[in-house]
Amino acid sequence: MIKNIIVISSFLMTVSLQAQIGISTESVSNGSVSLEFGNNENKGLLLPYVTDKTGITENGTVLFDTTDHKVKYLKDTNTWFDLSIDSSGTADLSIQDTDREEQPGAKVCISTTAGGTDTTKGILVLADADKAMILPKVASPHLNIINPSAGMLAYDTVKKQLAVYNGTVWTFWKP
Repeated sequence: MIKNIIVISSFLMTVSLQAQIGISTESVSNGSVSLEFGNNENKGLLLPYVTDKTGITENGTVLFDTTDHKVKYLKDTNTWFDLSIDSSGTADLSIQDTDREEQPGAKVCISTTAGGTDTTKGILVLADADKAMILPKVASPHLNIINPSAGMLAYDTVKKQLAVYNGTVWTFWKP
């Protein structure tokens, strides 16, 4: 899975995208979607591992915080909201070994209108103000994602909830 993410990310970083994108699906479900994942595989979305949140100020940023092994999102420029709840998280950080250097300017912007002019900081930025991302849909991800990685998100189609994996346990969110 990590290999696929690296290959796809490397390809996407070389181009500026202006479209609606479907991954593992032939098309997006409707015009309100920027990025949609197919629901025919038992896989989740792996968030970036971050060791230092200093300087991250973009509301709506979602990441896996390696300092306390929690999935978090930025509610406002000063408040990180914990989506993991359980504090027993763990992660194999060897996938971020010292042979890989972060490219501070690396960014993929998906937009139907921005045309590469969006200045929002981030690895993957969905720039349309009227479109959203649809998470991978998995029936009972805690049972069907065989080897989940810390920082994984999926939509549980059975419980109809957001499923968040912190490296040890799944947490489920329902409004």
